[in-house]
Amino acid sequence: MIFSRIRQFINGNGPTLKKRVIPRDQHTVSRKEISENALKVLYRLNKAGFEAYLVGGGVRDVLLGEHPKDFDVATSARPEEVAKVFRNCRLIGRRFRLAHVLFGSDVVEVATFRGANDDSPQTEHGMVLRDNVYGTLEQDAERRDFTVNALYYNIADFSVVDFTGGLDDLKKRRLRLIGDPEKRFREDPVRMLRAARFAAKLDFDIEKKTREPIPELAGLLHNVSNARLWDESAKLFLSGYGEACFHQLDQLGLFAALFPATSKALKKAPQWQAMFDAALRNTDQRIAEEKGVNPAFLFAVLLWPVLQHNLQKRLDRGQHPAPAMQAAATDVLDEQNRYIAIARRFALVIREMWSLQHRFESRTPARVDKLSSHPRFRAAFDLLCLRAESETELKPLADWWQQYQDADESARIELIKGATQGTKNSNGPRTRRPRKRTARRAPKPST
Repeated sequence: MIFSRIRQFINGNGPTLKKRVIPRDQHTVSRKEISENALKVLYRLNKAGFEAYLVGGGVRDVLLGEHPKDFDVATSARPEEVAKVFRNCRLIGRRFRLAHVLFGSDVVEVATFRGANDDSPQTEHGMVLRDNVYGTLEQDAERRDFTVNALYYNIADFSVVDFTGGLDDLKKRRLRLIGDPEKRFREDPVRMLRAARFAAKLDFDIEKKTREPIPELAGLLHNVSNARLWDESAKLFLSGYGEACFHQLDQLGLFAALFPATSKALKKAPQWQAMFDAALRNTDQRIAEEKGVNPAFLFAVLLWPVLQHNLQKRLDRGQHPAPAMQAAATDVLDEQNRYIAIARRFALVIREMWSLQHRFESRTPARVDKLSSHPRFRAAFDLLCLRAESETELKPLADWWQQYQDADESARIELIKGATQGTKNSNGPRTRRPRKRTARRAPKPST
């Protein structure tokens, strides 16, 4: 620890920690706002002789007047000791060893206080590979990412402990990284995504020193596993504030690191922004209404401009539309998988949504009936409506399909009749093909 402090002093990047204890009558954290299961974990660890604190987003959000559902616990107990206290516990993780205490479907995450990680294995870029160095409460605060996430609620006396000035930052609605930003981002590039997410979720400003190195370091995300970036993308876009997250990512230069091909397409054709905003806004609204959302839909939207470009190149080379679409979809998904892992079950849904788009144009009775009964019809139709936000020529087609879904049986017949008649008229009058006559066979001579 002494040598770690000396190195920080020499480098000039060590945080200045000053412990501040706020007694119960001077803060707004109440046990009524903490889940029963989180309280059970805190009380039992404390009774077993360990320090136990509520930490992170749970404390932060209660202080902001929110009603969080997830609560994390920090303790002096080692993971194996936590497992001895709770039978309903499982240990997970290699990079960060954690204990999960299970109460049915509810999981309370318990982490042992972290210590200085100067000797932890790192990549050539400075990314920490494992961080299972245990320490004290003060050292744990130093290892947290943002000051507002380094506030501790002590179950022993119900006080709030603040080492990093997180309470002041909460009041100023400011997001500030603990320690030297460049070093901390290199240790774990995902912290840049967390900065964007928390700024969007909390409607906080990112402190200047924290914000400045992000655009330059955004490429470090390519060193993070694509599976982990899938998890982080889900948190960014599927937590109820996806539209705000998108704009934070774009401003910080992080969206281009996650979706490089989409970013290029957006710069060439900014009109796609309307489609993205509408998709993210609709997703946020569904989450607010506690409706289900499928990540495949958002990925299908975000990658649609890239697919269009790839498909058009194939069509220009004379490829048949159907195989060209399948080949283009494979190329786009394979390329995106280099950055964010898309599970096979989601990739199949994305493919289906894309391949159904051209079928909306054909509105004969048989094809309309077949398409409208397809399992992915609703998702594909929603994509068509979003496309109409940017491709205005599709608006009449999207409106027709909406009318068809709202209509009764007789009205549907008239809609189809009008659509097919319109198609005939647009192609000019149909000419009847002459029947091919076959020569009559001469009668067989009688014998």
